Amino acid sequence: MNYNEALLVNEYRGGLLECAHYGHICIVDERGNIVGRAGNPQATVFTRSAAKPIQAIPGIRAGIKEAYGLTDEEIAIMAASHRAEEIHVETLNRILEKTGLTEERLICAPSLPLDRVAKEQLLRQGGTYRRIYHNCSGKHLGVLAYCKMKGYPLESYNHPEHPAQKEILTTLAGLAGLTEAQITLGTDGCGFPVFALPLSALASAYLKLACPDLIEDASTAEAVRVITNAMNRQPLLVAGTGRVDSILLDDPNIVAKGGFKGVYAFALRRERVGITFKIQDGSEEEWGMIALSVLEQLGYENEGTLQKLREAFPSSIKNDEGWEVGKAETVFQLER
Repeated sequence: MNYNEALLVNEYRGGLLECAHYGHICIVDERGNIVGRAGNPQATVFTRSAAKPIQAIPGIRAGIKEAYGLTDEEIAIMAASHRAEEIHVETLNRILEKTGLTEERLICAPSLPLDRVAKEQLLRQGGTYRRIYHNCSGKHLGVLAYCKMKGYPLESYNHPEHPAQKEILTTLAGLAGLTEAQITLGTDGCGFPVFALPLSALASAYLKLACPDLIEDASTAEAVRVITNAMNRQPLLVAGTGRVDSILLDDPNIVAKGGFKGVYAFALRRERVGITFKIQDGSEEEWGMIALSVLEQLGYENEGTLQKLREAFPSSIKNDEGWEVGKAETVFQLER
């Protein structure tokens, strides 16, 4: 069946419609059934950074936690799109010290912190671009640590044919219920392979992250527990202050991670559902509002989490001076 894009969010300024954001939403249960949707639940999307918790699995499964004495903070940032706040940089530096890796090994581009306060402080102090400030540096260090422990080549750790990258692809395919041939590869902004697959398959993979009892392989299930428990215990390490990932992960019932260009994935442990959505124009500003509406429509019981989302992502649109100049509202209704 062909589905059109669904209208997800309208934005108004001066009483006039200024922006309309279309996209797709998919909700699956533990049997892989689509139990909620808006738009096309089978739309093919690139995972972008939503794949990071999965990309961390091979290293954790092989024992890098024990080999290097990694903490929850250090494991959480391996699944992160961090903002290079002080807590992120301190954690990344500890990984470098514990693993004996050098920052120059990272193939992600030298960057400035994404966090405004951290960037301003760095520039006032005369700091400059570093690879460790790249929002994907934790993912890269996790894979590099795995390669060093296994004796794999470090120079080509980002190539699709590298054994670490092949293992990541196999792991993702298994969790998503696909063959490797059904996943299309591209190149992510940080230089890693990036995966294209149906929203429904990504939702199934995220449900297994939240409910690892659904994973047949015991070592993979245990690695998932280690990674997602670290993400829930250290939510600030996975994203940053006020970010939707960190707000959702502060709820121990939720495993969540967004990706660039509007893709988002999360799953609910108690309710045993996986949820993914894609804003087709690539916007991320609406993530929090869409996640909130999905949870409200599902009758989610943790009012504390819902209230945090309402406060962090209000409907009012403000200009640079803080004046209220418009509003945004979700307009989709999930079809069951």
